[in-house]
Amino acid sequence: MLKHVIEVIELLDRPETSGHLLADHLRAVYDAASTSASGDETGPAPRIEVSTVTGDKGSTDFVHVTVPGRRGRTAGGEAPTLGVLGRLGGAGARPERIGLVSDADGAVAALSAAAKLLDMHARGDVLDGDVLISTHVTGWAPTQPHDPVPFMDSPVDMETCNREEVSPEMDAIVSIDTTKGNRLLNHRGVALSPTICAGWILRVSEDLLSVLETVTGQPARVLPVTTQDITPYGNGVHHINSILQPATATAAPVVGLAITAETAVAGCATGASHETDIAAAARFAIETAKAFGTGAARFHDPAELGRLVELYGPMTQLQAAPKQPTAPTERK
Repeated sequence: MLKHVIEVIELLDRPETSGHLLADHLRAVYDAASTSASGDETGPAPRIEVSTVTGDKGSTDFVHVTVPGRRGRTAGGEAPTLGVLGRLGGAGARPERIGLVSDADGAVAALSAAAKLLDMHARGDVLDGDVLISTHVTGWAPTQPHDPVPFMDSPVDMETCNREEVSPEMDAIVSIDTTKGNRLLNHRGVALSPTICAGWILRVSEDLLSVLETVTGQPARVLPVTTQDITPYGNGVHHINSILQPATATAAPVVGLAITAETAVAGCATGASHETDIAAAARFAIETAKAFGTGAARFHDPAELGRLVELYGPMTQLQAAPKQPTAPTERK
């Protein structure tokens, strides 16, 4: 995994980085593995697509990767589909900052996981369920003030990011995001959030805690989550970051996988990415995909969620967007 992380960082850490550059890299990974594979039938071929979206602060390239499963829906099966999202404002903050910013870690992890899954698929190690990976790529994103340290902003608004990255085909989502700009979790590595579903903050998944502990070889760390954090951006309240914004755009359960630090590190800081921590996040995504596709890992207990709704009513109002105008976007 570390090899894939280093290769992705090399491609992201340059002014001319783009979604097409990363997509070409992923295709090359798959083709190289296919050439050296035994040639056994692996079912439907993966899909790698790029879409460019322009907003009022610039443009960015969304990269979408579909890795079909042996019993996934793309093959006509019924195995559940996992979504893996790399959340960020941008991989670079040029011209204000030169170099890969801390906020890029989520994109690096998602793209590295995609590269590994493509390599596995080409060699015949096909998972049970489909895996859909999405993130966006830009080296020229703006920054914005945030307490306690500055955030990276995004060329496009959060509603657009969710529309591009969150698919109705995803039965559950792992959202990977750099989460270093806070004083809530003083630990360098990765941490798991509680499961968020339909506006509810649910208990932390025991299955996913086990995956995390296996991947890291350490006791699992849990990211504190507040009600504010699971509401849509733009409502005027404080959010720890965008890690749980996908939960505002889907009825599927969502967990955040936070890449963390012992001190508060600005999202726009350069020289702050730790390759081994990113690799751990990518490995968590892959191990979760393996277990989720077979039914061995549950994000939540649907019966318990149903009981909560029966007792206290739905909480879907927390997913509703604030009634404020948003900047228009143009998709190319």
